[in-house]
Amino acid sequence: MNGTWILLVVIAAIAVTGLANRSNLQAPLVLVTIGSLASFIPGMPRLELHPHVILGVVLPPLLYSAALRFSVATFRRHLTPILRLGIFTVLATAFAVALSASWLVPELTLGAALVLGAVVAPTDAVSAVAVGRKLGLPKRVIAVLTGEGLVNDATALTLFAVAVSAVAGTRVFATDSPVAFFGYEGIGGVAIGLLLATVVHLIRGRMYDSPLETVLGLVLPFTAYLAAEEIGASGVLAVVAAGLYMGHRATDASVATRIQERAVWESLDILLEMFVFAYMGLQLKFVIDEVRDNGLDVHIAFLYGFAILGVVIAVRPLWVLLHWARRRLTRSIGLDRLGRDQFSGREYLVISWAGMRGVVTLAAAGGIPFVLASGEPFPGREIVQVIAFVVAVGTLLIQGATMPALIRALNVADPYERLYTEEQLELARTISTTAARQHLAELGANPPAGVDADDLQRILDRVNRSMQARAEAQQVEDAGERDPSVLQAAALFETLRRSVLRAQRQALIAARDDGDLDDETLRTVLEGLDIEEAAAEERINRRLR
Repeated sequence: MNGTWILLVVIAAIAVTGLANRSNLQAPLVLVTIGSLASFIPGMPRLELHPHVILGVVLPPLLYSAALRFSVATFRRHLTPILRLGIFTVLATAFAVALSASWLVPELTLGAALVLGAVVAPTDAVSAVAVGRKLGLPKRVIAVLTGEGLVNDATALTLFAVAVSAVAGTRVFATDSPVAFFGYEGIGGVAIGLLLATVVHLIRGRMYDSPLETVLGLVLPFTAYLAAEEIGASGVLAVVAAGLYMGHRATDASVATRIQERAVWESLDILLEMFVFAYMGLQLKFVIDEVRDNGLDVHIAFLYGFAILGVVIAVRPLWVLLHWARRRLTRSIGLDRLGRDQFSGREYLVISWAGMRGVVTLAAAGGIPFVLASGEPFPGREIVQVIAFVVAVGTLLIQGATMPALIRALNVADPYERLYTEEQLELARTISTTAARQHLAELGANPPAGVDADDLQRILDRVNRSMQARAEAQQVEDAGERDPSVLQAAALFETLRRSVLRAQRQALIAARDDGDLDDETLRTVLEGLDIEEAAAEERINRRLR
């Protein structure tokens, strides 16, 4: 592996992603396309990572970061549809693909076909959620798609590990029953993840050092994954369980740690996702060469890919809409005891079409072993990679590109969603304001020892005025979201405020360059200005969402 080339690919992927985002294009699709074309450049070396690196280094932080951002309360509230999509739909897709591929592709044994099914089964909700938020998709749909992304990754990759182990003979099972082993993988993985997350949370609570707390959080997903794999449990489930626990307890961390972790994980997410899409694209020419070297027709291999793409696209809508039809039928004859369905028929259509494949499919395809325990080549590895490539790109092109039009055509935006959000924000502000006033009253009634009562009252008045000013600014900001003229004024205010902050920064830097201001002092002052500018940008972004 050429480390220099790997780093050059990362730099190129960052540049391409930036251009794609500015042009409002799907960055994953652009990266795969450019990577595929680049793989045919004469003299281009093959950048090949060991499968263990793909599965043990790339996937854990991606899954952990997604779990950190997801609410445990939301997960519990939508548990039934999340599990139905994340477990049963994945299994239905995996076995449908396995049966189709074993019948259609002579080079694949049933076990290797099941590996393929596990690779292409998990959906990537990132693009669907991003589009849905922009177009006003109801929060319950967004929550289910996001939660499904966590569960289906764990389900598919656990099935992947079991299927690969069965085919390659690389693991001695504790039981002859695949179902019992699957259960052991799940329970053991969750237990390891929760145990390590609890220990890390206790340690971080006694550190009071934001950089060290962030570093400890960075180490956790890799530790959880490797520890679970050591005992033969699911490393993926360990990572997801640890992420959900740490995300739920994130409120216990300091403000500095939360800000720092948010930026670190967002940057790491983007870096790894960009690299995986670019890396998979760069494999295309070499995978085609391997297909040829094995005496297979490349056109036939891609036809296999298009056939499996059709199966993958068809299974999810059929499975989801069959469930919707069953609920309608049982409710109409009075047998449905589950009460009112969470989703309308139009929302079920959107959910059924949100089946884009992404980084997990590509990473899992790259994580298939090269050889069996006996030393023989893994059966049909090249075919599996070609099909995974076609499925990932095909779903991004077909489902990803048509998702916005489908949401608009079905008009699934919830008219009460914005009202509910405003009510929740107002409730949060009321709770916050009431708590602040009560605490100020308690401080006034019980002043700290050795503090003059008059001095304390003056300080409390200053705190109270600061809080009132912030509340009034928030009211003006909220009014701006409803009144276009006020919104324009608020936007102008933020623009001018950021302009002033930039002018302050430039003046301070110029003073440092002239030798009038100490560099250490400059850095300290700039940290405060950065926080103010970040707050202004967050207010602008919140209005745009």
